[in-house]
Amino acid sequence: MEFINTLHDAVYAVMTPVSDFVWTYILLYLLLGAGLLFTVLTRFMQFRLFGHMARVTFNSRGAGSGVSGFQAFATSLAARVGTGNLAGVAIALWVGGPGAIFWMWMTALVGFATSFIESTLAQTYKKRNEDGVFRGGPAYYIERALGQRWMSVLFATFLLIAYGLAFNGAQSNTIAQGLSQAFSIPNWVTGVVLVIITGLVIYGGLKSVARTAEKIVPIMAIGYFLVALYVLMVNISEVPAMLELIVKSAFGYGPAVGGAVGYTIKIAMENGIKRGLFSNEAGMGSAPNAAAQADVKHPAAQGLVQSFGVFIDTLVICSCTAVVILLSGVYERLMTSSPGQDIVGIQLTQDAMVDHLGSFGEIFIAIAIFLFAFTSIIANFSYSQINIEYLFRSRSKAAVSVLRIAVLAMVMIGSVAQLQFVWDFADLAMGLMATTNLVAILLLCPVALRVLKDYERQRKDGVREPIFDPKGVLKRPEQVDADVWPARESTV
Repeated sequence: MEFINTLHDAVYAVMTPVSDFVWTYILLYLLLGAGLLFTVLTRFMQFRLFGHMARVTFNSRGAGSGVSGFQAFATSLAARVGTGNLAGVAIALWVGGPGAIFWMWMTALVGFATSFIESTLAQTYKKRNEDGVFRGGPAYYIERALGQRWMSVLFATFLLIAYGLAFNGAQSNTIAQGLSQAFSIPNWVTGVVLVIITGLVIYGGLKSVARTAEKIVPIMAIGYFLVALYVLMVNISEVPAMLELIVKSAFGYGPAVGGAVGYTIKIAMENGIKRGLFSNEAGMGSAPNAAAQADVKHPAAQGLVQSFGVFIDTLVICSCTAVVILLSGVYERLMTSSPGQDIVGIQLTQDAMVDHLGSFGEIFIAIAIFLFAFTSIIANFSYSQINIEYLFRSRSKAAVSVLRIAVLAMVMIGSVAQLQFVWDFADLAMGLMATTNLVAILLLCPVALRVLKDYERQRKDGVREPIFDPKGVLKRPEQVDADVWPARESTV
């Protein structure tokens, strides 16, 4: 045991400064810089095309035997909407102060454009699989468009570490804590039940994941929004002061939080951006794996759908959590009585909801945790399957079988064990994964811009559902599969 502890401390001592360096000095600037650049190059598409995004999203349900655009949207939203929306927002508030929420919003606003670029690229360079579901994502467009397989392998490996293993353990751990707190259910019982229901879904393949996400995600998102809206309306007189606090705190004006951590613009930005990225995943390279599965007529259509997912995740659901916490008396009492102490993020969210709704609040958050985290687990598996198939190719079926066992094992382990080390390791893997993807989409941005230009040109010409023709758009159309983008008649 002493040897294991020594090894743990040694690895942690090396990993922590590397992770801090990646997040503080690379991703902080690369993420916002890329988002701002894409926003300008797409001519502020998140504002120009917002209404069209919503219409395309909710009109994309049909896909024949494959995965529909809406199912791909639901799958990516299932991964996005997880513990980051409940526990992550609470931690960002506690460590970075209310100003962290402002920077989370800013990350989301520029994230619209980033999500569009990466998801459009995933659609453009996707491939058809024998099960009738398309495959694609950063690993595919990096190799096909940039010709850098080593870079694709790195990305796929980072994703498997973060999404296939660590995040699934963290999600199940959060579910177990929530159910134990609300219903006194033993953690191991939660773990066994999670393994069973997760297994039923993931052994059905990617279509099963998409169908499950399509059914659960809208219900959980709407339910959470309505409860937060009720809290907002009941406390409407306090809303102006809350908004003023968020904006002032973002720029260093406000009471200090977090004790020794201090209240600085840097801390607010770091926590807001990091939690914003973890939540909406724009630029991380995860959502494109879901985007590529959609059977759509033009890549830009799914790019717009995934952009709308950033709005739902951060500007709606994360904001709901912030509203519930900041309008409760729990946050202020903790700031007064226990500044600087470590907190469990989900406990702060749960206590805040109890402050508003009484004992029902604890039950509601426990149910929300279960739905948010469970759908994240199955979506994470979907992403992992796509990337392990990419890595192993001819031996992909055996690799996916091993992956299923590993995912279920992490779900069980996560429900009964403390996984702080694994969670910190996932932070590092996620940072390296996002950095790899951001470099790739910066290089491939001109391709996505040509695809967007073609989509908008067809709409201007009166085409209701634009059709993608690689030969008329791409400089190197031979890089995409001809059977994926066959010639089809435009719908006027």
